[in-house]
Amino acid sequence: MNHKYRINIIWSDEDKCYLVELPEFSNALQRYFTHGDTYAEAIANAEEVLELLIEDYEASGKPLPSPQVLQLA
Repeated sequence: MNHKYRINIIWSDEDKCYLVELPEFSNALQRYFTHGDTYAEAIANAEEVLELLIEDYEASGKPLPSPQVLQLA
């Protein structure tokens, strides 16, 4: 699997953990998909959730969101 999706990780003082956002899969009802007590744990969890989301989209025949690409001037 060679998909290139963004992973945003932010620290939440309220939750005392790193929250993971997958922007291409986010919507009005769900912005954060997983979390981690450490940055490394948040990355590992993000990779696992991303893999599961892609598998679900493919299994249900839904088109995958287009990866957001950074345009440098």
